[in-house]
Amino acid sequence: MTAVDTGPQSFAATLHAILKQSWPILVSSWASMAFGVLDTSMTGHSSPTDLAAMALAISVYITVFVGLMGVMHALIPIQAQYVGAGDLERVGHAWGQGIWLSLALSVLGGAVMLFPDIWLSFSGEVAADVRSRMADYLLALTFALPAALMFRTVYALANAVSRPKLIMMINLGGIALKVFLNWLLIFGNWGLPALGAPGAGMASAIVFWISLGVGLWVVMRTPFYRQFHLRIGRPDIAALWNILKLGLPMGGSYLVEVCAFTFMSLLVAQEGTAVIGGHQITANLAALAYMTPMAIGVATSALTARAIGARQLEQAHRTGMMGLVVGLCAAVITASCLFAGRELIVSLYTNNPKVAAVALSLLVLLPWFHIVDSMQCINSYLLRAHKIATVPMLLQTFALMIIGLLGGWWFGFGPGLGFMDPLRNVLLAGSPIGAGTMWLMATLGLSVSTLLLHSWYRYIVRREA
Repeated sequence: MTAVDTGPQSFAATLHAILKQSWPILVSSWASMAFGVLDTSMTGHSSPTDLAAMALAISVYITVFVGLMGVMHALIPIQAQYVGAGDLERVGHAWGQGIWLSLALSVLGGAVMLFPDIWLSFSGEVAADVRSRMADYLLALTFALPAALMFRTVYALANAVSRPKLIMMINLGGIALKVFLNWLLIFGNWGLPALGAPGAGMASAIVFWISLGVGLWVVMRTPFYRQFHLRIGRPDIAALWNILKLGLPMGGSYLVEVCAFTFMSLLVAQEGTAVIGGHQITANLAALAYMTPMAIGVATSALTARAIGARQLEQAHRTGMMGLVVGLCAAVITASCLFAGRELIVSLYTNNPKVAAVALSLLVLLPWFHIVDSMQCINSYLLRAHKIATVPMLLQTFALMIIGLLGGWWFGFGPGLGFMDPLRNVLLAGSPIGAGTMWLMATLGLSVSTLLLHSWYRYIVRREA
């Protein structure tokens, strides 16, 4: 890469660049999700107490980490624009300020995670041993948080300069190490004490710090990265504010999406165990499917930001629109697979007929849900490439929280109970009233979010032309 390397110019080359950068990001995302899957599945073989502690602790950690991760991801468009402009010194300076910011955010996030009783006040009575193991698990992840957030500076840099395979290889290696350390610490093999859920937290902390060490060693020792003059230096208030100005609303958008699903699950829980299971299957599939548009969005955003930095606005718009086309095609393929294979998919999740019936009734809507989710995701990343995040956060809050979540509660459990039944009985025949209505309104909210975000993106493109 040189200072004027702002990406390809033709449609075919633009498509190739997006696909080339997207697939390693997708593999990395799946690898990151595997950590939670490994902890849940392996802890589940330890004891019911450990599994309960794990479930509660993970929900707290994910809420904290996703919001802080969103702030750190502001480094992607910032550094990509510097690369496009040929201002490579500022790439290294921004990276170093990201290190300082990650440490500050770690203190904030750690303080929140060290008081699990505040979180558990929303859960009613929780057994003392579950509370204790949950606190120990969160304590281990508190030590892991600085490494996890500092690693995001390496993640952002690698994606800003179109080198995502570095992150993919580190994450894949991390999975193998995580399995081994979980085996040692959860079950107490090789003479070590069986720690259960806290052992899984300790394993994550070790893996995160090793991954950070490998990532830093690579970017500091590889000749390619030397051109960016990576350095930490002293805290620079102006540079830190430049990251926060974009990162805070980005983190807010991430939190809006996570919290919408979290509170949706809490509301659906009142309809019983079978409904909880069916909803969880649908939500898990939605999360897995979301990894694809997120990967396309990150890749498209980085390439678009580099073109913007080079003042090649036509190429920036071409890249953005190509990303939307790629995302739509991928979403249609995924949606078709979800619809055609829903019975087989559900059978892999459960053999309980009641849970399966609920899941199958909800999965009818999931293909359209995924399509609009993909489009709103990529549109939000395109706006971030233009360093615009506050208005998208407000639009997403309105669409996802007001229309989707509040509307779902109003018509599914609140004063408007039953109002959506004619539509629900047509689109989601046999679905529970609350869960079916919540998914209908969530899909409507995502559809509105997509339209609003794309309209705002078109406005920004016209304004900057």
